[in-house]
Amino acid sequence: MTKEEVLQLSKKVCKNTLMETLDIEFSEIGEDYLIAKMPVNSRVHQPDGVLHGGATVALAESVGSMASYVFLDTDNFFIRGIEIAANHLRSVKEGWVYAKATFIHKGRTTQLFEIKITDEEDRLISLVKLTTIALPKETK
Repeated sequence: MTKEEVLQLSKKVCKNTLMETLDIEFSEIGEDYLIAKMPVNSRVHQPDGVLHGGATVALAESVGSMASYVFLDTDNFFIRGIEIAANHLRSVKEGWVYAKATFIHKGRTTQLFEIKITDEEDRLISLVKLTTIALPKETK
């Protein structure tokens, strides 16, 4: 698939999902990375008015899982997240955050991603590690 086809597919598969609820939008794809963005507003705030860590992790898992979907053989395998760990380093009150998922390990069975969440000024907000697994689809 071309880059444009991948971005169009990501829009299509996000309909009526958490990604649509959080306004997560996939914006760029490269040889070995995928970037998504999410607006920071009251819908993703904690009660004290800053970006909720859970929304940040949802963004990270969304971009990592979509990267697995794009870069792995999803005709023959289901991709599932099996572990996620996040370190939140800075608060954000408004604007956009960007998540860039890159492979640390791209194995046949397990994959490990580093996902950097940055703000509009490219400051690191959170650093996330996501492990996914490729499970064979049953053949009959």
